[in-house]
Amino acid sequence: MKIDRFVQFLLFVIAVSLVAIALHPYLFPPVASAQSGGVHSFYVEPGTYMLREPDARGQVLGKVMIDLSNGDVWGFPTLTREPYPATGSQTTPQTSHPFLLGKFALSEAEK
Repeated sequence: MKIDRFVQFLLFVIAVSLVAIALHPYLFPPVASAQSGGVHSFYVEPGTYMLREPDARGQVLGKVMIDLSNGDVWGFPTLTREPYPATGSQTTPQTSHPFLLGKFALSEAEK
């Protein structure tokens, strides 16, 4: 007799747990977001261009990227016609540090 009641209790607990698992997405749906806050979306201009440094020190070859969230135009020096920063003499990957070239007033385009 005690085994029957114990088995019935276990089956009841299992049934309640399965119902809770099945109803959880309906009672507490996951939050859907179209955009995440920490990621910038960039438009990468194809090819490399001669970039004029902002302090007028000179010019350097590099990539142009536009931050679509705020309209900032960034220049990433590559120093060569390659689409990424590379020099033939170094075997380690190079890092290109951007500098601000200008800004597009994207908010005015909504009018």
